[in-house]
Amino acid sequence: MTAGQVSDDTGAAALLSSLPAAEWLIADRGYDADRFRDALKDKGIRPCIPGRKSRGEAVRYDKRRYKRRNRIEIMFGGLKEWRRIATRYDRCAKTFLSADALATAVIFWLRNSMSLEPRHAGKLCEQPLRPRRVLL
Repeated sequence: MTAGQVSDDTGAAALLSSLPAAEWLIADRGYDADRFRDALKDKGIRPCIPGRKSRGEAVRYDKRRYKRRNRIEIMFGGLKEWRRIATRYDRCAKTFLSADALATAVIFWLRNSMSLEPRHAGKLCEQPLRPRRVLL
């Protein structure tokens, strides 16, 4: 967790050493900094970060891959519906992260749980129950 006035790329730079092995890192314009891009490339991670509008030179990035970032944004939007998470109610970072993990698990379970088929003539349909598609 970082303070509200700290830029995104500064907070992310502190986490570079703990990043898992990955081929791509998809982030929004807030992470557009040459030092952050260089650090990612040094770790063998390809950045998919659009350039800031104030950047002098255009930066190339995979636009198709970047558009798929909305799945993650939707997940965070769901988390912000939980008042305790949105307001950072907990003072202790461990307690906040455990509440965050619990809320994430519940949201994942609710979105991917099996749903009953509609009732017809007073009984359930004969079709087997199938889980919805899992989006990661």
